[in-house]
Amino acid sequence: MTTPSLDLEARAHSEHAQELRLWLRLLTCSQLIEKRVRACLREQFDTTLPRFDLMAQLERHPEGLKMKELSHRLMVTGGNVTGITDQLVTEGLVERMGVDGDRRAFRVRLTDRGRASFVDMAQQHEQWIVEAFEGLNARDLDSLHKLLGKVKQHQLELNRKLDE
Repeated sequence: MTTPSLDLEARAHSEHAQELRLWLRLLTCSQLIEKRVRACLREQFDTTLPRFDLMAQLERHPEGLKMKELSHRLMVTGGNVTGITDQLVTEGLVERMGVDGDRRAFRVRLTDRGRASFVDMAQQHEQWIVEAFEGLNARDLDSLHKLLGKVKQHQLELNRKLDE
């Protein structure tokens, strides 16, 4: 008999602050959804979430992005972006182009094949996310969205104070 793995929420006890228990529940939900998305991307498209994320950034910018911009948007090191980009170039899903006036910089953009591949993945990705929230009705979804919006706004305000 296998023992189920404990999720982050299992670390909380009733004597912990409700806010801590809520934080751990949010993290657990996020991790469970991400785990499923990663598995489905691997099974159905033989790709990874970082590759999907990079392609998603490029899809939003048809003119392409510099490698440094990609690194910043994905919040990963330049080396990570370079490795993923190299793979996608080899597969013909993205292409590198020089940047006028800067011989050291490259702009990366989706190829036509890459765009078509991404569209298929993105449609399926959206369906996986919709399925993740099927246990909630429209009113629940709206309420949760509004409540999390309040949390987000408060965090933005707290972060602004840190930056001052």
